[in-house]
Amino acid sequence: MKISLCVILYLFFAFVNKQAKSQTLDSTALILIDMQYFYFPGGDMELSEPEKAAEKAKQLLDFFREKKALVIHVRHEHNPGGEIYKLVAPLESEKVFSKKVVNSFLGTGLDDYLKQNHVKKLVLCGMQTHMCLEGATRAGHDLGYDCTVIKDACATRDLKFDDVLTPAKQVHYSTLATLRSYAKIMGTDEFLKAN
Repeated sequence: MKISLCVILYLFFAFVNKQAKSQTLDSTALILIDMQYFYFPGGDMELSEPEKAAEKAKQLLDFFREKKALVIHVRHEHNPGGEIYKLVAPLESEKVFSKKVVNSFLGTGLDDYLKQNHVKKLVLCGMQTHMCLEGATRAGHDLGYDCTVIKDACATRDLKFDDVLTPAKQVHYSTLATLRSYAKIMGTDEFLKAN
């Protein structure tokens, strides 16, 4: 009797946990920002290790597609190399917004589209960490969205001001450090395990 009750309770809690996990992406959208060829080797604004970031973004993209959750691509109007990188290329069914400025929400209709789809949570990744990814995260937070930045699915570059060169890794992590006030910061594996 005790054993069967334990089995029933185990199955019940396993079911409840599975149901809770399956609903974690309700009202959530994945936003991939500026993952475009001009940031990759041979492009006119090559970043530090963009391929690694794209591989992590692909894992997120596959996960969201598998869960039939909302996926949105944002691209910066730029030529040459303005096409979205092949590893994370959009499907015909996925919305693509084009922008001319850092902020993905400014003049694009992104906020309206998210509201039409009842989105309350954003999972963000992309390029560059200290520019358009940061801009979208801050703007999303200010518009009332619950934001999560996937730290290893983003990339940036070395920056120089006056005679001071700041390596890409430091630019990346200092940006993430400031974004903690606006978003949860998670790694890809950590996010996938939690969902």
